Order: sequence, then structure tokens, then C-alpha cells
Amino acid sequence: MSESGADVAAAVAAGERAVWDDTNRWYSALLAAGARVERSHDLRLARAILRRSALTAGTPYARREPGPWDALTAAPAGPDPTLPLRPDSLFDLGADAPGTPAAPSGLDPLPELADQLATVAAADGPDAPGRLRLLLAGESAGALVAAEMHHAGLPWRADVHDEILEGVLGPRPRPGERPARMEELARTIRDALDAPPTLNPDSHPDLLKALQYAGVGARSLRKWELEKIEHPVIEPLLEYKTLQRLLTANGWTWLDTWVRDGRFRTEYVVGGVVTGRWSSSGGGALQLPRQVRRAVVADPGWRLVVADAAQLEPRVLAGLAHDERMADAGRGVDLYAGIVASGAVASREHAKVGMLGAMYGGTTGDSALVLPRLAKAFPDAIDLVERAARAGERGEVVTTRLGRSSPAPGAAWQEAQSGAYAADDAADGPGGGAGGGADAQSRARSQTRAWGRFTRNFVVQGTAAEWALCWLASIRRRLWALPVSESPGAVRAPFQGRAHLVFFLHDEVVVHAPAELVEVVEREVREAAVEAGRLLFGDFPVDFPLTVAAVEHYAQAK
Repeated sequence: MSESGADVAAAVAAGERAVWDDTNRWYSALLAAGARVERSHDLRLARAILRRSALTAGTPYARREPGPWDALTAAPAGPDPTLPLRPDSLFDLGADAPGTPAAPSGLDPLPELADQLATVAAADGPDAPGRLRLLLAGESAGALVAAEMHHAGLPWRADVHDEILEGVLGPRPRPGERPARMEELARTIRDALDAPPTLNPDSHPDLLKALQYAGVGARSLRKWELEKIEHPVIEPLLEYKTLQRLLTANGWTWLDTWVRDGRFRTEYVVGGVVTGRWSSSGGGALQLPRQVRRAVVADPGWRLVVADAAQLEPRVLAGLAHDERMADAGRGVDLYAGIVASGAVASREHAKVGMLGAMYGGTTGDSALVLPRLAKAFPDAIDLVERAARAGERGEVVTTRLGRSSPAPGAAWQEAQSGAYAADDAADGPGGGAGGGADAQSRARSQTRAWGRFTRNFVVQGTAAEWALCWLASIRRRLWALPVSESPGAVRAPFQGRAHLVFFLHDEVVVHAPAELVEVVEREVREAAVEAGRLLFGDFPVDFPLTVAAVEHYAQAK
């Protein structure tokens, strides 16, 4: 470790809170030096929240014209060797601290921190400062978790992955060639369509033309439409499309690109979705198909503890609305089964379809039939999402439990509304016609309903993302407090011998843990879920049960 790295590691060990412009820019280098930060404040992520939150809309900070801090983007994951590791540039940012060196962006973090703290203190709304403080702490903790998961990596057996690919595709082909099974299916597809040898099943326009020429009757290549058609080409075509997706998303090229030293490392983008959900940059970490999960294998003497929250979004809705009847339906049981037991609907499927319709704006089919029954049984919960939808239809913003607000409708929405008003005025005037006005009004209604569906779901999905941030932060803190195993595994410092997070997907986490710590890890992950619920909803009695499994490879948990 360099002298500067040792100095920073000592500062970290002293328990100081890191305050920095961007977690990726600094923390990756600290992790590479074997240092772990206990707490941090990510100024870039916090700024994005405070500039858009309805709770701070009246502050000078929110009304200010965009500046350099607004243009700051996240640094790539992984250490930047050009950055000096200096404790005085990462810590010592208290109110009485002396001036500190500017970040590589050229921005001084001290005035920005002072502005953010003052803005939080001035937030308007019931317990608004406390809610925002929790949100900013959770967002910053999430950034630490994301950097640590990239550093540690998801255990991945390249030989097992190769075996999976060969089992369904055949031997690894030479560059530019199709795998043997796909080539065989391509020939079968051509024969079934009486198509020439030049037909390329990878070309959607050419394939669709061939299907139409053969009288198959397919208007698209969507799976659900093809499955309705009876023709000899359908079965091999569906198999080909499945294998093509596997080869493209997680084939040999993916394996060669993303798996190194027995680990898959992707870059998580904290708050990458407008609701606060994470996204990923490269490697498709948030879309690992079941076919390849058998390659996610724990180190010898270690296990993967896989935990996911059951029906997270409807439970969050119950907490948001303080709907006691809905919370009671999910207490200690499957929520959808509890809804059936309450007498609201006749089957679990109807309960699930109805709740998804309520949260996502389903207005047809079974969802439309079931929703009135749910509204009668759980009026507070259904009223909350309906009010959020109406607010969106009026062009208003909505806000999550902790204070993340939706964006205002864009220019296309505004233009559609203006066009509808103008058409309405023209129709009322002398010689007004109905044709163009009806089209404009139809477009406006369509965009209005679409934005209402967005805001309806925003409050639920965004608050669920906040619950997940609190869950992650609690898990992270609890895991670090556990004993260190004598079995280090193939794990990088500072996590050698320590249970640590390696994967996160909205409502699911994977912890890589020494085998002897599995039971205590399972307990801590469950307790973290209870803590997250309490942080968001206080004493309101809504349960967040988990499905937890300790496995040797990821596919065993599903």
C-alpha cells in the first residue's frame, strides 16, 4: 500500500465519514488499498435528489440555474490510478473545517455540502428534513455497496458457464460462425419455409418476409404471437430465438469479456432509474437468465445466501397508505393468499392481477374486474395510487415516502395538451370541424393516461427502492460486525474471511458467506428487512417477509 493509501486507510479506520463528489471516483481506490469506508455522503447523488424533490422546491438551492455540479457524471467503476489518496480531500468536511483540495472535477465540495445541509434543514413537509436525511444516507450507502460489489465481484465459474453453453449450443464455434445447434435450426427453419439457403434467421426483416411469403400469418416475431400459430416452422423458430438471446446476452463473448479471476464484475448505477431503482452499465447484471445461474458458484467452504422480499411493492403500498386491512392480509403469510382469505377476491391469481393493475394502471381484462373489489376491501391503498394517477394526469409531480419526486411531464406531453385545447377552441368557433380536433384530443388523452400510469407506479416503486436502500445499508453494517472466518476464500481485501454482498436486484440480494456463518447471516438479513420497514414506516405494522436459501450455486435458490 502506498504512503497516501496507508494514511487514508488510517483515517477510514478512525471511523470518519467520507464526503466526496462521487463515490466511484474515490472509493474504488480505497478498496483496492484494502480500506473500507463506514459512512459517506455522495454529493452528486444527493444533489440530484435535492434539486428535484418537491420537499425542497421552494429553496434557493432548487430554484438556482443549473451549474457545474448538475453536469457532474459518475466516474467508471474501478480505481483511477491518477487520483491522489489524501485524507484531507475525503474527510474533515465539517462546518468548521479549513478549505480542502478540489475534486478532479475542479469543484469544491465544502460549499456544496453546506448548501445541501441547509437545503435539507429548510425542507417543507411533515418531517421533511428527517425523511430527506434518511434518503440521502440510504442513497450514499447504496453507492458504497455498489462499489464494494464491483470490487469483490460475483463468484463465477467460467468452466461451468462454458459447459452450460456447450450443452445447449454445441461446441464453441469459430469466429463468425453459428454454434452447431443454431446452424441446425437455421436449416430446419429454411426447409419449413421453403426458403433459399441465403435466408438469415438473425435478420428480422428477411425472416418476417419469409414467414409472410410462406403464408404463416405472423405479423411480428413476438413470442406470444408466434405461439398462437400452428405451423412446422414455429417450434424450431422459437428455439432458435431462445438460443440467440442466450448467445447474444451471455454467450462466449460475454464470458470472455466480463469474467476474470473467477469473478463477474459489473458497474451498478445507483439511482439509474428515475424512481431510484438501480441499473447497470455493461454485462447485464440485472438480467442474469436462469440458464446461466448455475455458473454462479460459491468458493470452496463458502455459501451463497440468497434472499428476496415477497410481494415487496404491494406491502410498501400498504405501509405508504397506512392501510391496516391490507397490512393484516400480509401479516406472516403470502400477501396474495391473505387477500383471498380476507374475502376480497376468489383466487390468488385474481389478487395478484388486481394488485398489479392497481399499481401499474391495468384497466382491462381480469384486472378491471377485480379492482373494484380491492378498492372496497382496501380503500386507503387503492385511493393512494388513484390520487397519484390523477396528479400525474394534471401534470403534477408525486413524491415517495422519503422525498424523491417524479419529473414533470416533458415537452411532448405539454404539446399534446396545448394541441387539444387549441383544437377544442377551433371546434367551438365559426366553421369549426371535429376531425382534427378529435385526433388532437385523443392524443392528449392517451398521453394524459400514460403519465398517470407512470405517477401511479412512481410512488410505489420509488418507495420500494427506498426500502431496498435501507435494507442494503442495514445488511452491510450487520455483515461487517460478524466474526472473520479462518477460511478466506478467493476474496479480495478488505473482505477476506468476511461475509459480504455480491449481488442486488431490486428486491433480492446475494451474500457470499463462509459456510460456518450461514445461519447468522440468514438471521441478520431477515433482521435487516425488519429494520428497513421500521425506518420507513415507523410503528405501522406492515411485514416484509423474506425467502432465504443458503446454496452452493445460484440456480439452487430458484
